[in-house]
Amino acid sequence: MIASIADIPVFDGHNDTLLRLMDDPTGDAIERFFDGGATGHIDSALARQGNLAGGLFAMFPPSHDSVSLSASMPEPPYQLPLPTPLDRHEAMDAMIRMSAILFRLEARSGGRLRVCRSVADIEAATAAGALAAVLHIEGAEAIDADLEALDLLHAAGLRSLGPVWSRPNIFGHGVPMAFPTSPDIGPGLTEAGKRLVKRCDELRIIVDLSHLNEKGFDDVAALSGAPLVATHCNAHAVTPHSRNLTDRQLQVIRESGGIVGLNFATAFLRPDGRMDADTGLDVMIRHLDHLLAELGEDGVGLGSDFDGATIPAAIGSAAGLPKLLQAMAEAGYGRDLIEKIAWRNWHALLRRSWER
Repeated sequence: MIASIADIPVFDGHNDTLLRLMDDPTGDAIERFFDGGATGHIDSALARQGNLAGGLFAMFPPSHDSVSLSASMPEPPYQLPLPTPLDRHEAMDAMIRMSAILFRLEARSGGRLRVCRSVADIEAATAAGALAAVLHIEGAEAIDADLEALDLLHAAGLRSLGPVWSRPNIFGHGVPMAFPTSPDIGPGLTEAGKRLVKRCDELRIIVDLSHLNEKGFDDVAALSGAPLVATHCNAHAVTPHSRNLTDRQLQVIRESGGIVGLNFATAFLRPDGRMDADTGLDVMIRHLDHLLAELGEDGVGLGSDFDGATIPAAIGSAAGLPKLLQAMAEAGYGRDLIEKIAWRNWHALLRRSWER
């Protein structure tokens, strides 16, 4: 490890740790989050080892007919069917359970984890050595068409929201997991989805473009006055997966002063579209190089998808984040640029979004 980057913290744009904790079959994952005995990509000990300072903690209501993405994307070409729509009451039950998990973790942490609602909260948590957790929704099925639940969730701490996951709902349409193909699949936002975007703007809730198809992306860009954000996406020019962003989309994000978080899911990284842990860090650098060329140095961050995807074995978990920073340094990235990608760009984006 190059000494000059060993102390750089990471703020991560996306993880699915709350879902892993909710679905843990042993029943003790929450209890073990702070003692280093839990399995998964993120716990308190792994975060300390990898200098993970915080991130957006997704609440994702799982589908009944979800398939294992790791098992379903081994060999191209593929196009996974969209999961069936999810009942709102089931989705809300999942939201309540996952948000309760995060608040219980905060209560039991002894100051080692803090739920954050502002950049000042994040900075204070980082200064105190606590893991800074921001509530995010991935797939807004729990929210009603009248958006009453949105105000409630915002009051509880929700600061970022993806209208869809890769399934349809009352707000819009997600892209299927497909390779090779473009994200130009299906219709865009519904009228309810357009109201959701406008209300998120009013509440200063980030609207996450990840999982939206291209028409939905364009609808958000036309409606929102906030910086555009894709918390966990990669470059379609490097890997032509439906979940990745075209150069045109990247330019729209750049013009808005937005950000894209590099997704560690190997199917979105590898040029062959395979979900395979035997993936070198060089492909992550290829995506970062392209994102930097299209977005500029202020528009690129990290969005790992920890606990929600197969990631390169060389990283393995949050403890392996320094290896990615090392790969950046070896690729010629200077300390200032590595700090921007690792955390500064996210902090600046959150300030631009929440303090407008």
